[in-house]
Amino acid sequence: MYDRFYGFSEEPFRLSPDHHFAYQHRGYKKARAYMAYAFMRAEGFVMVTGRPGTGKTTLVGALMEDLASERAQIANLVCSQLQADDLLSMVAHEFGVDINVTNKGQQLQHLSRALQKWHREGRRALLIVDEAQDLSVSAMEELRLLTNIQISGKPLLQIFLLGQPELRELILRPEMEQVHQRIVAASHLQPLEPDETEQYIRHRLSSVGWKGDPAISAAVYPLVFKFSEGIARRINLICSRLMLHGSVEDLHRIGAQDVREVVEELQGESLAAGSVFTEHDFDVEDVFETELEAVKSAPATSQTDDETPPSPGHDDRNTLWRRRMRRQSR
Repeated sequence: MYDRFYGFSEEPFRLSPDHHFAYQHRGYKKARAYMAYAFMRAEGFVMVTGRPGTGKTTLVGALMEDLASERAQIANLVCSQLQADDLLSMVAHEFGVDINVTNKGQQLQHLSRALQKWHREGRRALLIVDEAQDLSVSAMEELRLLTNIQISGKPLLQIFLLGQPELRELILRPEMEQVHQRIVAASHLQPLEPDETEQYIRHRLSSVGWKGDPAISAAVYPLVFKFSEGIARRINLICSRLMLHGSVEDLHRIGAQDVREVVEELQGESLAAGSVFTEHDFDVEDVFETELEAVKSAPATSQTDDETPPSPGHDDRNTLWRRRMRRQSR
């Protein structure tokens, strides 16, 4: 809807991961470099952790595209309290290996033969385990045993573990020492910093042909950062609603007041949906006034193409005060 209103080639702030929109911030580049280095070593475990929405799935999508020409046999397993008894059959299924046996030893033999076949064909086997923090200790041990499959001392399977910060706690448990010793690289995706949040928003918009419509006030970026905590998925949610709000209201300039209205709407909706916006109990008024004051007190910068002069009274203190008083009197 709003993509047509603003002349975008597509929606820039979809919630579903899309590595073609990836913004290569500092943490992303580091994690991608670690994964590429580990893949070249072709052994052990690689661990990438981060809070939900920080870009782990996007990172994997980019990696898989990079490996498209590497003759790699890749399986992607998403865990949800997966137990050891189910793990081997699920791994085989994701690799496209047909095993019609329930005996664990026979399942392991089928997988071993498939790995040996791919090795002879010059193909590397890579298993990507997403939401790995949900694995049981016994299931993690099963994964470790899979990395024991070798030919002439060369491992035939490499495993990438992706998960939330709890995955690190799991790996550091005493009974996980053998898995811990086999981790060849580990990286943690942090939320975006304030400057990265602004660059992320601009990158997403530029990727769909943004030419400055809508113009974006300088006050918008720190507010989006504050309410999203730098989490990419939350940034997408806020910005998507900002663009929708702008198209519905026929706006060609997005300002701080628009951010407040959108976040208040999201907070209201989250009362029923259990959204992230109630998790930290943001006080919209306090955050808004604090961040807006910080922007106003910052040194003046040269105006960019997308920061057109504000319309009279759009974000000035008197207008905000009047709107606030009207809401309180309702």
